[in-house]
Amino acid sequence: MPASRTHSKQPEQLLPARLDSMDADRLRRYRENLAFYEGRQWQGRQRRGERRLTFNYAKAFVDKAASYLLFDAVMHVEPLDGEDPAARARARIAERALREAESLNGLAQLDYETELDCAVLGDAAYKVTWDPAERCVRVTAPDVQGIFAWRVPDDPARLTAVASRYTLDGPGGPAETTELWTAETFELWRGRERVQRIANPYGFIPFVVFPNVREPKQPWGASDIPPLVESVRELNRSFSQLSQILELSGNPIAVLEGVAGSQDIAVEPGAVWEVPERARAYLLDLLQGGGVALHRDYIDLIYRTLHDLGESPRTAFGHNPQGLSGVALNTELDPLAKKIARKRLVRTAVYERRAAFILRLLAQFAGLEIEGLRPVMHWGPVLPVDRSRQVADERALVQAGIESRRTAAARLGIDDPEAEWARVREEGGGRREEA
Repeated sequence: MPASRTHSKQPEQLLPARLDSMDADRLRRYRENLAFYEGRQWQGRQRRGERRLTFNYAKAFVDKAASYLLFDAVMHVEPLDGEDPAARARARIAERALREAESLNGLAQLDYETELDCAVLGDAAYKVTWDPAERCVRVTAPDVQGIFAWRVPDDPARLTAVASRYTLDGPGGPAETTELWTAETFELWRGRERVQRIANPYGFIPFVVFPNVREPKQPWGASDIPPLVESVRELNRSFSQLSQILELSGNPIAVLEGVAGSQDIAVEPGAVWEVPERARAYLLDLLQGGGVALHRDYIDLIYRTLHDLGESPRTAFGHNPQGLSGVALNTELDPLAKKIARKRLVRTAVYERRAAFILRLLAQFAGLEIEGLRPVMHWGPVLPVDRSRQVADERALVQAGIESRRTAAARLGIDDPEAEWARVREEGGGRREEA
């Protein structure tokens, strides 16, 4: 497998100077996908007089999928032994600490921005570290264009080393800075000079590097952009062509046949042309023969390919002329639901691993008890649901002993089920005392 895919060299051999030639194909794809997302979608040099309209559907599709992906996402901490009251109490304390870390780091906004980056580039990363000055966990999302990863050869999901390269301002001006993390060591480089090498203070690599959608047997992911490229470019070209035709039709072309010169010929209301005998003059009608309808029909075909390849039906953008609802609406939006479900398979492991890192650092530096606890990701429904029907279904599952109240509350979007259940019991007791 090429070096740009999996690096067979040992982490000890890594030098910042070598990063310039590593993963060249991956970084090139990142630049191309980002440029397309930002609206640079035409190829070649623009010819004189050529009209180039850009309708950035690529950005609209990516933003739409990110909004659906993160809707009603909630992380909970659950005890491995759900029957142990002490374990449940520890889980509640740990969950509150996790909520504080989420609020301190603004993870709701950070996650949305990272999801956009991940969908565009094809990969993303989180970094989880301890801030000794503030005595808190810091969660950041470094630019994956500066991330280089070494992996276990037969398991691309397992990292053996991560290098993070970025520009840092210093007394002498901006300097290229490189961090190299393994489970045992941490190295810091300024330019081409290693300035620090110490034992890893955490005992683990504090990065979660993940793909947008995992390609089989490949360490790096696939972007949402490439399937849309041809359709978006053709849509831009067709709209530009139709726009120019309509403009020319509004300012018609005068055609003279059998005339040697064209002095004093004006196209305006009431204009009179004097032409020689047997000559002919007329205005070119570019719209005759239903030309506009042909262009419109072709654009509709492009729209269909765009929505099919983007797995986002027009209904997801509010186009619902048939007034679909219920099962019919869910069936219409099923391609988008499947796309989001594939992404959530990856994100579940990502967010649970990140939460585990946060709890581990809180345990190591703040004394939080996390023995026998695990973070669990709960996702809200992708498609519109009948709230009353959803509540009734969850209630039936709880009464039948199939799931717990806590799980039901999480599925209904309650951030802290234990606290909510305590408030319910408190209010119930208060009502009984009043009675």
